[in-house]
Amino acid sequence: MKLFVTGGAGFIGSNFIHHVLSLRKDYEIVNYDKLTYAGNLGNLEDLSQNSRYVFVRGDICDFAAVEAAMQGCTRVVHFAAESHVDRSIYEPVPVVETNVKGTAVLLEVARALRVERFVHISTDEVYGDLPPDAFADEDFPLQPSSPYSASKAGSDFLVQSYVRTYGFPAVITRSSNNYGPYQFPEKFLPLMITSALDQKPLPIYGDGKQQRDWLHVEDNCRGILAALERGQSGETYNIGGLEIIENITMAQRVLALLGRPQSLLSYVKDRPGHDRRYALRCTKIENDLGWKPAIPLEEGLRQTIEWYRKNEKWLMSVRQGEYRSYYNKYYENRDSSLDAIGVSAHRRLP
Repeated sequence: MKLFVTGGAGFIGSNFIHHVLSLRKDYEIVNYDKLTYAGNLGNLEDLSQNSRYVFVRGDICDFAAVEAAMQGCTRVVHFAAESHVDRSIYEPVPVVETNVKGTAVLLEVARALRVERFVHISTDEVYGDLPPDAFADEDFPLQPSSPYSASKAGSDFLVQSYVRTYGFPAVITRSSNNYGPYQFPEKFLPLMITSALDQKPLPIYGDGKQQRDWLHVEDNCRGILAALERGQSGETYNIGGLEIIENITMAQRVLALLGRPQSLLSYVKDRPGHDRRYALRCTKIENDLGWKPAIPLEEGLRQTIEWYRKNEKWLMSVRQGEYRSYYNKYYENRDSSLDAIGVSAHRRLP
């Protein structure tokens, strides 16, 4: 089995590569990644001498480069995406370019090369802002709120169109909020952890009562591998942690576990169009593929905090350059930055 993994230097992609190579001794992996700000080969430093692993730097929007790199691969797992909601609000066009056009290029190359399976990695955010106490199954209407989630919904539809039109052997996974090692620190949980470690204010959007379903990245990797190996072509599988809590509660837990004062919580201007609730129903993958989350949130949160505490060198390396510029602009000077791009206050869509 030779896998073509896009975005394998990112958070979930690098965890997936480690997961597969540790469990499947007959698998080889080609990691195809552009190495944008969130791509970090340091995530895979321990695999540099692994004969079953190859890295190719390239853009998923470059048809010729994708075609050359995918030669000989039998299956594709497509992680590569511009995945930060706030960045999609500030600069939506590059997000659409990567997430929609890039997926189209990959689908067309994979179809031409007759790959056996294409796994498209999507997100629970395509379901949009759920009503209180609601859960989204795979048939729930797609109602994306941000440019990011709209671009992911668009790429989902592209994949489904290839299944319907060409009989293309693809499946989609939609996961909830991932957390764990190697996550770029501008995302919510690592931002809370690293801020608390530094005893700096933890920026909480709005009232902090946004509800999220938390999934350890290792559990997600198990679900993706199950979909790759046993999933039914044309199907979509939700992968959720089944532990839904408010962002403010998560931040409070981080502070408590690190012995930091709750006074470090700092409420800032909310994200425009911020969804209040994401929650997945995962009965399908449980019944069809025998998957369930195995890492409780309390245990996973402790492990993740300890990982960031122990990997100071990694953290220092990724908090330079682009991250520092982003943090200064959109956290330390948040009000003026949001005003400058002309965003309006959150308005819940009907």
